[in-house]
Amino acid sequence: MTATTATALRPRRRSPWAGFGLLLRTETAVWLRDASSVFFGVLFPTVLLVGVGFGIPGMREPMTTDVPPGSAWYGVTPIATYLPTVLAMSIGTLAVLSLPVTFATFRDKGVLRRLSTTPMRPQALIVAHLTINVVTTLVGAGLALVVAQLAFGLVRPEQLGVVLGAFVLGILSMFSLGMLLAAVVSKPSTANAVGSLVYFPLLFLAGLWTPGPIMPEVVRQIGQFTPMGAAAQAMDAGWFGDGFPMLQYVVMAAWTVVLLPLAARLFRWS
Repeated sequence: MTATTATALRPRRRSPWAGFGLLLRTETAVWLRDASSVFFGVLFPTVLLVGVGFGIPGMREPMTTDVPPGSAWYGVTPIATYLPTVLAMSIGTLAVLSLPVTFATFRDKGVLRRLSTTPMRPQALIVAHLTINVVTTLVGAGLALVVAQLAFGLVRPEQLGVVLGAFVLGILSMFSLGMLLAAVVSKPSTANAVGSLVYFPLLFLAGLWTPGPIMPEVVRQIGQFTPMGAAAQAMDAGWFGDGFPMLQYVVMAAWTVVLLPLAARLFRWS
């Protein structure tokens, strides 16, 4: 038997990623059955914007009296200044609340351990759910932008590239934080509690209750060193200002560079 014949008869090793497409479709179908994840990932940013815009008096009136004429926010409606914070929130909701609970559930039920005995790499499940959550984040943010434009009319971003860069870095930094939580939490209830303890302070520091021009300076100074606060401030600067938010960009990059390798190092399959 020649070497060529022996090579032809030798069974081919199946790629460990060969079934990833099927896995992704299956996990997406399962994820879509969770009404709460779909609501908070896709609809909640839009519901919040519409509720605040129509529910709070004055949110649709241009700011001309309480804002100095030279300010970046002069003549802008308060609901428009709320948008960067809502976009940052849309990233953090899935990254910090949903993703850790998903993987804690898999770990608690032994899904990750069982998957490690199959030809499919366990890492494929991580990639699949990161893909699902990031795509959902993009859909939710896009829907919020479209509805906000139709309902309130948006100010065109002064620096669209800065806004997009901040949004991408926000995804990287906040999902790195979410993956760190997902790496170590073993129970869904614990993941939900820990995620909430992290999520709500991040919301406060990102300006959910005090957006744009009404944010206290101390909150702004602290918030710029958090991933959600840095994302909101960088998008705010790109939307209404003319400077480059270098500090906020560096902060988000630093969170990503530190937390993502740490999450990979600490990740437990069981």
